[in-house]
Amino acid sequence: MRDLGAIFARRQSKRHRHQSTPPLVAQDENTQSQTHSVSAVHGIDEVVEISEDTTGSEPKEDEQEATASSQTKVHGLKRSLSARHLSFISLGGTLGTGLFISAGTSLATAGPGGALVSYVFLGGIVFFLMSSLGEMATFMPIAGSFNEYSSRFADPAIGFALGWNYWFNYVCVTASELVAAGIVMRNYLPHVNGVVWSMISAAILLGLNLFSVRGYAEAEFWFAAIKVVTVIVFIIVGIVVAAGGLGNHTYGVENWKIEGAPFHDGVPGVLATLVLTGYAFQGTEVVGIIAGEAADPVRTVPKAIRQVFWRILLFYVGCIFIIGLIIPYNDPSLVNASTDNIGQSPFAMVFSKAGLKPAADVMNAIILTTVLSAGNSCIYIATRTLWNLAMHGQAPAVFRKVTKSGIPMYSLGLSLSIATAIFLLSLIGNQVVYTWILSLAGVTGFVSWLGIAFSHLRFRGAYVRQGFDVNDLPYKSVLYPFGPVLCLVVITVIVFGQGWPSFAGGSFHAKTFVTSYVSIPVTVALYLFWKFGKKTKWVRLEDADIVKDSIFDQTSDVYAPGRNSRETR
Repeated sequence: MRDLGAIFARRQSKRHRHQSTPPLVAQDENTQSQTHSVSAVHGIDEVVEISEDTTGSEPKEDEQEATASSQTKVHGLKRSLSARHLSFISLGGTLGTGLFISAGTSLATAGPGGALVSYVFLGGIVFFLMSSLGEMATFMPIAGSFNEYSSRFADPAIGFALGWNYWFNYVCVTASELVAAGIVMRNYLPHVNGVVWSMISAAILLGLNLFSVRGYAEAEFWFAAIKVVTVIVFIIVGIVVAAGGLGNHTYGVENWKIEGAPFHDGVPGVLATLVLTGYAFQGTEVVGIIAGEAADPVRTVPKAIRQVFWRILLFYVGCIFIIGLIIPYNDPSLVNASTDNIGQSPFAMVFSKAGLKPAADVMNAIILTTVLSAGNSCIYIATRTLWNLAMHGQAPAVFRKVTKSGIPMYSLGLSLSIATAIFLLSLIGNQVVYTWILSLAGVTGFVSWLGIAFSHLRFRGAYVRQGFDVNDLPYKSVLYPFGPVLCLVVITVIVFGQGWPSFAGGSFHAKTFVTSYVSIPVTVALYLFWKFGKKTKWVRLEDADIVKDSIFDQTSDVYAPGRNSRETR
């Protein structure tokens, strides 16, 4: 991307900007109809031109159907994800090493009570965040939606910065999962170079995402099922162990009464774990990405969003509570867990205390599944984000191209190639370059959360300002506007407070400071690059395009007749 400006300069010279329509789109005699042309080049559908015809005439029913069909071809992606896919992807898609391995670090940092408070508190923030996303994604289900919402309801420069940051974040996470795959497989076949397994994993990810979106969804369904079963078994076994039914020892709440527990290091300990907890929860927003390819988003997305609450309560909060009952927070093994030391995972330790001797081997297999699952989701998210950027002129037009089966092939190719290149950098020297590249991703996940909360406030403001009825929304967020405002405040504190260790101990640690905050000026630079390069304007609430691509849009494939009460007045 070093020649990013030059690449953008080679985009199509003629760019049509969608003009916002008055609220009464269906009733206005000046309603605009779009004429689309599509060409196929070697089996790849490409958007050639999107022109607008303001004839002032009302389109006939058959013309509306043709327009809707044409728009589906222009968008290119296929709505083929079923309710089963969305439910399991939302249920277990984000269960990963952040919980299976890093939960022990949270316990060691804050104690059993502090870790539990951290997970409960941030779990509430994530629930409000997903509720905000659910309202927008159900009303306007667009693949790669985060940057699109920000562009449409706030400023295209914000959408540009968020989109490219989000893409880079998940490219980097994909690279780290490739590294992890090689480490995990080394536990099985130590004489085979881990690079071999990492490259095989990259090939698997390519295969799962290359042919159809159902390939990604089916793989993620079974990956999620394995993780969900693991967590349920862990909670059941943990309860039995804590009660003395296994392991010949009754733990009860004794580990909550040892010195320093239950709140080790008090409030600072809880605050310190918020960052770790946040990383464990990241990826929950994948529901907003896959909504653009859901077969029936109006019905399935709200169902998936509602499951977030129970997932947080059962999986995250339940697991950290069980771990805190059985393992003392001062056990040195808690901070030694990693992908190359699965035996020190708090999950493996609990299974071992239950007398299940091959616990480390079982968890090793689960972690391998988790790594593949995370890589599968990350490369899917990166691909759709880049495709969405290209669809709105914020990335080179070549990345708009999709195969006949609806796969953004060039977006997938670039995303996986960059991830593989970053992985290969981990093999050079002492991984200095690799570490700094990962630092650039840094807090971009949290920044994306800020974008969701902010976009929701702007969306609802524009929706109400333009006279639409809130009761017409297929899904309404919980406790609006309290929810998104609370999310903005808390996540901002986390973003700017996560580097506090660089000031701890009365001395300044420059390297820790830079690695903690380097991604923030990068985000600002991207915003300024697009803001001044394209001279973008702040979108006024009354001018924001609420209708396009929504369930109110009669040319959209998600149009819901009768949902907009203004059409029946």
